[in-house]
Amino acid sequence: MDVINLYEKSDKLFFVGGKVRDELLGIESDDVDLTYVGNAVEFVKSLGIKTVLQVNEEFGAVHLKLDDTIVDITSTRKEKYDKAGHLPVVTEIGCSLQEDVQRRDFTVNTLVKNCKTGEITDYTNGIEDLKNKTLRILHDKSFIDDCTRIIRGLKFAVRFGFKLDEHSKTLQNEYLNNVNYDMCFKRLKDELIDAFNMNKQEVLNQFIENKMYKLLSPDEYIPYKINVENIVNKYKQEIKNIWIIYLCGFNLSNISLTSIEQRILDDYKKISSIFLNTDYEIYTTFKSVQNIESLIIYALLNDITPVEKYLDDLRYVKLNITGKDVTDLGYEPSKKLGQCLEYLTEQKLLNRNLTKEDELLLVKRFYEQNS
Repeated sequence: MDVINLYEKSDKLFFVGGKVRDELLGIESDDVDLTYVGNAVEFVKSLGIKTVLQVNEEFGAVHLKLDDTIVDITSTRKEKYDKAGHLPVVTEIGCSLQEDVQRRDFTVNTLVKNCKTGEITDYTNGIEDLKNKTLRILHDKSFIDDCTRIIRGLKFAVRFGFKLDEHSKTLQNEYLNNVNYDMCFKRLKDELIDAFNMNKQEVLNQFIENKMYKLLSPDEYIPYKINVENIVNKYKQEIKNIWIIYLCGFNLSNISLTSIEQRILDDYKKISSIFLNTDYEIYTTFKSVQNIESLIIYALLNDITPVEKYLDDLRYVKLNITGKDVTDLGYEPSKKLGQCLEYLTEQKLLNRNLTKEDELLLVKRFYEQNS
């Protein structure tokens, strides 16, 4: 069975959320997120589909592959938040479509389109809000139940030019003035990664202007010295963790970091107070840093000049000789050999035109002066 055949199997199957929103905005979307009015797990079983990748019985959700297309089908369901800021509890699988959309974040994401007939249904005036580029929450406890909706709203604001309606903005501000830190920070982290990996300065600007950083902690932030988007773009091909660069000036102590993410911050701290005056000091200090993100953070919080000097120039400076060339001259492997190579590196940084013969002469001079 392919995706097109799936759409023809039931008039209870609907495109939902971002897929319909993007279509109305004239934006192509590769996501195939479907909602089945009823139990999606039982529906997929009845079709005899063998390429099911994952089933979540609790939420009535199925993750499957048809040909080369990944498809997610969820059951219509009702939810309640027994504990604000944490995952909701499913209270009913197979509710009506109108009841299902009430659990979503903004009205522009409640639009549904029948896969079989192509008819679009709008229960919340979402089409009008879409035309007006308005983000409107569905009920007054929306941000209390799930504060990550604030970051999702930020993404939509930057990506599509949307703005919160006045009432939703008031409720957002009220929440940010009294954040419930007993929340699922993993969900918050996921949304932050998604938002800041867009690599848009405007995301950071609105994050600060609207005090969304209060979701992380009550602490203030360290202002950045330069435009983040510009420097990330310059070295983007080497950067794997864009989001942590954008958030390096904020208190991330509540966020669980991977070992690599923690290493990025720890390595920055090691070099943050080092005074860099000469090319050799820049070279030796930054050469020991494992991840380029740590250097970009140094540029943001300390000084961009030595970072650009290293990344654009100094890191490419290499000696023509190796330790073996030194021992081939008759000098024994020792601590002094390491000191000799350091001396040669410093000289190379002062004079990039040194040949291999020049470097060998410097080796002899070093040992003569340090014998």
